[in-house]
Amino acid sequence: MFPNELLLAGSVILIYGAVLVAYRLFGRTGLYAMTAISTILANIEVLMIVDGFSMEQTLGNVMFASTYLITDILGENEGKEYATKAVWLGVFSSVAMLLFSQYWLLYTPAATDWATPHIHAIFATTPRLLFASFTGYVISQRFDVWLYHRIWKATTDKTGNHTAYLWLRNNGATLVAQVINTVLFTTIAFAGWYNTKTLLSIMLSSYVIYIFTSLLDTPAVYFARKMKQKGWVGKP
Repeated sequence: MFPNELLLAGSVILIYGAVLVAYRLFGRTGLYAMTAISTILANIEVLMIVDGFSMEQTLGNVMFASTYLITDILGENEGKEYATKAVWLGVFSSVAMLLFSQYWLLYTPAATDWATPHIHAIFATTPRLLFASFTGYVISQRFDVWLYHRIWKATTDKTGNHTAYLWLRNNGATLVAQVINTVLFTTIAFAGWYNTKTLLSIMLSSYVIYIFTSLLDTPAVYFARKMKQKGWVGKP
């Protein structure tokens, strides 16, 4: 067994690396595919709670943070409308997952079935979690895209350089948006399941992780911009 801390650190490299590979191979289409994948998997992974870096935390934070990386890459390289499209694709993926997974639960299993109890255990809680994710995702992601371009305009007006201060708009927009997402998601998803102390612990640990994931995705955004400038991006 690997220590959780090593696995959490490795997940940043694995997930952010997958985003860049998808962009390299398939362009915007690859990023849209990663939006759907990350949204669906984060909604499942969030059911798991682990200890790591002296904090109790839900999984899914890095997977979900990759959707902010994706919208920042799209906003930077392709345009605001493509970043907004990715947000609505994430919403569609969440709604589709909710409908399909709940439909599965309507079936009567065969006598030889072994998987249905486990499927029920995972997806019986899906509606509430998906509503929490849906609410936090829509509000925070739309805010992230808006603030990203507001910061971009302000820095461009001040410096006259369209490419300057990428690190500021990337981190500034994401960190503020993640406050909104963390509070909304944790409150809606887990209020009543956990006591107030645990809820606050989950909020704090989630946001601390988002701080690090936001800082760590900055090199990925810079590299994605270089990929675009060098023509290393696949055709959409």
